[in-house]
Amino acid sequence: MNVRPVLPELFTSHRKRLTDRLPAGALVVLVSNDEMPRSGDAVFRFHQNPDLYYCCGIDQEQTTLILFPDAPDPRHREMLFLRRTSEHIKVWEGHKYTKDEGRATSGIQEVRWADELDNFLPMLMGRAQSVWLGANENDRASNPVEDQQARFARALRERFPLHDFRRAAPLLRDLRMVKDEAEIGLIREACRITRDGFNRILQMIRPGVGEWEIEAELAHEFVRQKAKGFAYEPIIASGADSNILHYNANNKVCQDGDLLLMDFGAAYGPFNADLTRTVPVNGRFTERQRAVYDAVLRVMRRAYGLLRPGTLLHEYHEEVGRIMEAELIGLGLLDKDKVARQDPKAPLYKKYFMHGTSHHLGLDVHDIGDRYGAIQAGNVFTVEPGIYLPDEGFGIRLENDVVVTDGEPRDLMEDIPIEAEAIENAMQEALQQA
Repeated sequence: MNVRPVLPELFTSHRKRLTDRLPAGALVVLVSNDEMPRSGDAVFRFHQNPDLYYCCGIDQEQTTLILFPDAPDPRHREMLFLRRTSEHIKVWEGHKYTKDEGRATSGIQEVRWADELDNFLPMLMGRAQSVWLGANENDRASNPVEDQQARFARALRERFPLHDFRRAAPLLRDLRMVKDEAEIGLIREACRITRDGFNRILQMIRPGVGEWEIEAELAHEFVRQKAKGFAYEPIIASGADSNILHYNANNKVCQDGDLLLMDFGAAYGPFNADLTRTVPVNGRFTERQRAVYDAVLRVMRRAYGLLRPGTLLHEYHEEVGRIMEAELIGLGLLDKDKVARQDPKAPLYKKYFMHGTSHHLGLDVHDIGDRYGAIQAGNVFTVEPGIYLPDEGFGIRLENDVVVTDGEPRDLMEDIPIEAEAIENAMQEALQQA
């Protein structure tokens, strides 16, 4: 899908930030993601390696980026290798980057075809003092299948066994955690499209509507606005299924009296939004549902105030846990005396709120970050507390995306209804017009 053009100066700046951290004689090689097989001769939609995209903006398969700041030949200090296209490829797969388009997108002047890379490697490797390769080092990742980055690293080590190979991922992690205003603008656009999707479905939620129908309306709105589609598999969970954290069957009919938990976001180009709202299917919260909802919202808003530069992320999560603990005592779900005697390593609130409050957001929905490091201005976080009550047949989670600043955090979703009254009023108005 088309998105507004991203100026090449963004990627030029990113490359400069990376190369400034390299030692003398360092050579960086980043490769694109795999074209993942689906079945038969079909493949899944291509998703670019976010580290590669961060440095050059090329969203296409079979791409390699080389950065060699100390190369004797200035042409070799930044090199981009693109898939060589042909009339056959144009007929079967469509347009691919030309060299001029690669230059215009990335800001890199030395653009060559991917099948030329092999001839350049011996010359470049021979001058390098260290070789920095990418890898998927997201600490949430589990990779049972060897990916393109791992295969490339293995082949390069076999071909050049005496070289000093190093990890580029820690450098790129630290850089990608801090977003500049251009990146924040693209995330904001993903949030705007997500807002329009939510406002659309708020008009059609009522008893008898299928979870799959809600998913379809969101997909319609996202693609209509030139988003790629969903940033991740959407969760449209009604009734007791709202207690399943990663429910995505989305195949039940919404029932009168139930709550509907919806966790979704639009993917705008390579950038993502991540929203959660919980609404009453019939347009009115029960007294108990409202009490729990308001408790979750209070935790969310107090969590905003803790997202300050210098705060350690794991300490932030612990403090939000204490805030949640107090709310659960107020709801009668925890006993104050038992909480006072609890094992600090196994806090009692985890029975009802078992996940973290925030994660980094950006080129990945669960973007790379340092879970034990300090929060920094320019970090983009989700804030998503929840209370899950399987015995009462419902769970409630709320989630917005915020930017950490040197002052108050900026809520990128502040224009999306979240107050219980606003949700009820919008739904009641829609029900009356139906």
